[in-house]
Amino acid sequence: MNTHDESFFVQLGTRIAQARKHAGLTQKQLCEQLGIAQQTLAHYEGGKLRLPTSLLPTLAQILDVAVDELLGMTPQRGTGKRGPSPRIQQQLEAISVLPRTKQAFIQQMLDTMLAPVPQAAEESRL
Repeated sequence: MNTHDESFFVQLGTRIAQARKHAGLTQKQLCEQLGIAQQTLAHYEGGKLRLPTSLLPTLAQILDVAVDELLGMTPQRGTGKRGPSPRIQQQLEAISVLPRTKQAFIQQMLDTMLAPVPQAAEESRL
């Protein structure tokens, strides 16, 4: 591998590791979804092995990022991109499969937590 390729794969590995952590996944969890060995993923993340391009679309989908973002062609997360974080998205998906009674309880709890504080109560705290 020439120096330019080496640098590219090290940076790609770093972006994969960051996206994996941002998605709240361990190497083991990601490996299970990809069907590869954990050591292989560790080598991809460390830039020691070249990631097969055929793996990029699946990897991007699991990590909820664009292939362009993994390749370093777009700004990384946290640069003004809006929308739910992957952790919140995972929690919403987990809630959606709960029984209706548990969903209703969680909804009521969220409504209570997110309700605006009445003006009088807010002034008494000051």
